[in-house]
Amino acid sequence: MHSSFENRRAAGCELATRLDRYAHKNDVSVLALPRGGVPVAFEVARALGAVLDVLVVRKLGAPLEPELAMGAIASGDAFYLDERIVDYAGVSRRALEEVIARERIELERRERLYRGDKPPLDVDGRIAIIVDDGMATGATMKVACMSLRNARPSRIVAAVPVAPLESEARVEAIVDEFVCVLRPRHYFGVGQFYADFEQTSDDEVRDLLDQALKP
Repeated sequence: MHSSFENRRAAGCELATRLDRYAHKNDVSVLALPRGGVPVAFEVARALGAVLDVLVVRKLGAPLEPELAMGAIASGDAFYLDERIVDYAGVSRRALEEVIARERIELERRERLYRGDKPPLDVDGRIAIIVDDGMATGATMKVACMSLRNARPSRIVAAVPVAPLESEARVEAIVDEFVCVLRPRHYFGVGQFYADFEQTSDDEVRDLLDQALKP
């Protein structure tokens, strides 16, 4: 088993092979978690012949440890908070509210930037495949799935190239299926499994979304 993916798009090609039962069906939507999930999801959507959209999610990072997710927020007012992590990081209510307010502003900025005035994809009664470039705490994927439940898809599939061994348990209550390529025993972070883990830019996100709209 290889230890890493060349880059996010290569990871998306590999992930797509695990989702081939959803190929060329007319009721499948692929939803990317920006920014890093977009190059992965672009390749998945292309391989499956499915429509692509973004589901904007913002991690609520602890003030002194921004990579430590206390929870997440998503489009459609979905909100998830892990009180254990808030306590562990010693974050006051006021500091928490400041993080939430700041991330809400960024969420709205990204929605406008990526989608403009286009409404979100209608996934009512459809199979929704939510794609990110990997999972760590699972907070981002969890809140994305919670957000999507309100849109009444027939099935929610969480799909990532890499996740820790125990990650499925973190989302299994709110997804119908969890698909993952690599499940390493030793896991320090998503970037560890990519040769190229450069940050995805807003311009790249918009470019890929525009390309996905072309027949």
